[in-house]
Amino acid sequence: MRVASRTGGYPVRVGRGVRALLPETVAGAARSGRCALISDGNVDALWGREVAASLAAGGIDAVAASFPPGEAHKTRETWAALTDVLMEAALGRDSCVVSLGGGVVGDVAGFVAATFLRGVPLIQVPTTTTAMIDASVGGKTGVDHSSGKNLVGAFHAPAAVLADPEFLATLEIGTRAEGFAEAVKHGVILDAGYADWLAAHAGSLLAGDPDHVERAVLRSVEIKAAVVSADEFEGGRRQVLNLGHTVAHALELHSGYALAHGHAVAVGMVAEARIGEALGVTARGTAEEVRGLVRAFGLPDFDAGLLRPGRLVGLMARDKKTRSGVAHIVRLLEVGRVGEGDGTTIPVPDEDLVRIMKDWS
Repeated sequence: MRVASRTGGYPVRVGRGVRALLPETVAGAARSGRCALISDGNVDALWGREVAASLAAGGIDAVAASFPPGEAHKTRETWAALTDVLMEAALGRDSCVVSLGGGVVGDVAGFVAATFLRGVPLIQVPTTTTAMIDASVGGKTGVDHSSGKNLVGAFHAPAAVLADPEFLATLEIGTRAEGFAEAVKHGVILDAGYADWLAAHAGSLLAGDPDHVERAVLRSVEIKAAVVSADEFEGGRRQVLNLGHTVAHALELHSGYALAHGHAVAVGMVAEARIGEALGVTARGTAEEVRGLVRAFGLPDFDAGLLRPGRLVGLMARDKKTRSGVAHIVRLLEVGRVGEGDGTTIPVPDEDLVRIMKDWS
């Protein structure tokens, strides 16, 4: 598939074995034949040697750099340390950055690529369900701030994305499940049939059935690629991809990032559907449908953080999706259908959010 962007667009290749295309992809993006290979400690231990050897065999000089895994290390300090590695290796503007890892690695490595020497090409090689299904496509990069998630960053479209489902074989089932929260989101906003298919095949998807996993990655990438191609910088339609994330980001911050992103998104989608129903914009019963979809993957539909609406609403105010101090959520009409144009999102004042959420249990 191809995603449109201001830089001319980029290919997203999905399929078992596509990681073998990495050396030629790097060669096409970096005239010097040099790159920075960025991963976290977990991914480096599992795949770093294989990928580095593949690059070397293809004549690519790769400078490896890694950082501790987890959202807690998605910081400006990590960005600075990785940038220093690239500087010390004397990489030039004719080099590129290869992100090998999940969503956190992709965000941080992407931000390094966006800012190093004012921008060098980025190649995304996602290794988790979340990254393949969602995070590696779209060009959002960045790091967290104490005030909130992803508040420091840049749009930096990748030169290419290589999504190889064979990487997912090493994931624990819980980590694999987290990624399907984003797949469910894609179905809930734009394809009810896909949402139903996901729920019907949840068992095989969690078990890592290669055909079903590849089909899910392909369909999710198709959905996201179409949305991002039409609105690269989130000025309108792309905001539908934020379903569940206004609440989710607040829950993650509330937990000190102890709550996994996929779990937060699952809870957030149910919560925002409930808010939509309370406001009369979402069809009755939609929240229960979304609850069934996330439960099919063993994902949570509630979190104790929701029992502190005043605290949570205060955290939502820090989110980058807030406009003029008012939180916005996606206008979900029913499963598979969202608002269009200026009705893509709806503003929900703090007092309304607290009123709606205060009786939840």
